[in-house]
Amino acid sequence: MAITKSKTLKIDYFSYIKAFFNLMKPRVMSLVIFTCAVGLLIAPTKINFTDTFFSLLAVALGSGAAGALNMWYESDLDSLMTRTCLRPIPTGKLTKNQALIFGIFASVISVIGLYIFSNLIAAITLTITILFYVFVYTIWLKRKTAQNIVIGGASGALPPVIGWAIATNGITLEPIILFFIIFFWTPSHFWALSLYKTEDYKKARIPMLPLTSGVKATKLNIFIYALVLLPVAISPYLLNFSGLVYFVSAIILSIYYIFISYNLLKEKNPVLEKKIAAKLFGYSILYLFLIFAFILLDKVI
Repeated sequence: MAITKSKTLKIDYFSYIKAFFNLMKPRVMSLVIFTCAVGLLIAPTKINFTDTFFSLLAVALGSGAAGALNMWYESDLDSLMTRTCLRPIPTGKLTKNQALIFGIFASVISVIGLYIFSNLIAAITLTITILFYVFVYTIWLKRKTAQNIVIGGASGALPPVIGWAIATNGITLEPIILFFIIFFWTPSHFWALSLYKTEDYKKARIPMLPLTSGVKATKLNIFIYALVLLPVAISPYLLNFSGLVYFVSAIILSIYYIFISYNLLKEKNPVLEKKIAAKLFGYSILYLFLIFAFILLDKVI
């Protein structure tokens, strides 16, 4: 009996830890860490491995803290949507109070940790990122305007700026270029998601663009942002921030992004629309990863 009870306790303890990990939106966190790391690694100033490791760990914790506070505030919406109904709070694995306390505690620790292992500018930028995501995007914009993701996307675009600040103790034109790549990528990424998850957003009464302006307008906006993304993506090369390897890669990746967006724009069959929107959403994640990977590769070469 003692052995059985012990095993049960271990399983429950593991599930509890896993719930807190899922509360931090690990998929989003991984992209945050990667773009932040690229900003740090391509900076002209190099820092030691220990400071690099703990700085990135602090940024990861800050991202997770913002995710936890987002889930705390949106737990009522999450329970209504098929995409989010299995998150820790809707399933009862964690309570709203636990998420709130964890989110606040992790936010404070992440900012203090980043200040200790890097500098004040990086810590302030991380603070702005967390506060913007929680208060401007989650609490203020998301339930009120279809432009929620356009304005709120600024928080998701700041990690490479944080990475650059960690290494250089400053912010220059280069990380701002990286910021704009993510900023102009974000709307088409999330609008593609909202096109094939429209029913979810309708149930939760979130004013995403397909619900406020219609599918046709959403597809047009996606296509326009895809077009704008091309010159923004190649701007590192045009501004002598990257070389030919990145330039060629960015053009190929961006043209294919435009190609899928155009196919979505001209498609009139609702079933095929959702399939193309899902394809675009999946490719958009790969696109951002590869853009930043090639920026890093170009610097290494």
